[in-house]
Amino acid sequence: QVQLVESGGGLVQAGGSLRLSCAASGRTFSRYVMGWFRQAPGKEREFVAAISWNPSITYYTDSVKGRFTISRDNAKNTVYLQMNSLKPEDTAVYYCAADWNGSIRSRALDYDYWGQGTQVTVSS
Repeated sequence: QVQLVESGGGLVQAGGSLRLSCAASGRTFSRYVMGWFRQAPGKEREFVAAISWNPSITYYTDSVKGRFTISRDNAKNTVYLQMNSLKPEDTAVYYCAADWNGSIRSRALDYDYWGQGTQVTVSS
């Protein structure tokens, strides 16, 4: 069982930055693939980024490549999402998720555990 708690969301102007954090419980955090998803009002939840148990292996959706960086600190049981050059279309609730599978996947249904979400609002 893994519990995930996101933080770091807020209101920022276009072009600004935010860093989201996701604190995980459980001793096996380092063995999970961790992902970030987002859901805007009226839209389906979409994949943003994921990081393997090996922190050098990451994967991003095309719309955030070069702007967002996912990282993890296994000693702190925490995964981060650094978001730079934010755009109004990045506005959404951002969710952290954990996948026991071992390989990076981008479908929400493949993830086993979810956080409660944190709101990110980017004003134009």
